Amino acid sequence: MYSEKVMDHFSDPRNMGAMDDPDGVGEVGNPVCGDAMTVYIKVKDDKLQDVKFKTFGCVAAIAVSSMVSELARGLSLEEAKRISKQAIADSLEGLPKEKMHCSNLGAEALGKAIEDYEQRETKG
Repeated sequence: MYSEKVMDHFSDPRNMGAMDDPDGVGEVGNPVCGDAMTVYIKVKDDKLQDVKFKTFGCVAAIAVSSMVSELARGLSLEEAKRISKQAIADSLEGLPKEKMHCSNLGAEALGKAIEDYEQRETKG
């Protein structure tokens, strides 16, 4: 059902955990399946220096969160905004059709963390 890559990121998630003093935080959830993700970012010189996450959810949700953190780290904010749900699924060597909504959550949580950072910057 799941690719080896999905199972690897589920069994050994990268960058999991809360972040002390993040520059941006994005929270999303899907009330239908119960998945909830929080993405934390640290930004330096307009690049994502660090990306961490906390996820409550299924195998796919955890794998997606882990992959998003890997894909986004080191990218500029503009590059990170362009990470698509399909790019996440492709990086995981595919997700079952009924789990594609999980990749939407990952991309959405990252986008919200970047929006939060940008709003903080304009206020500060």
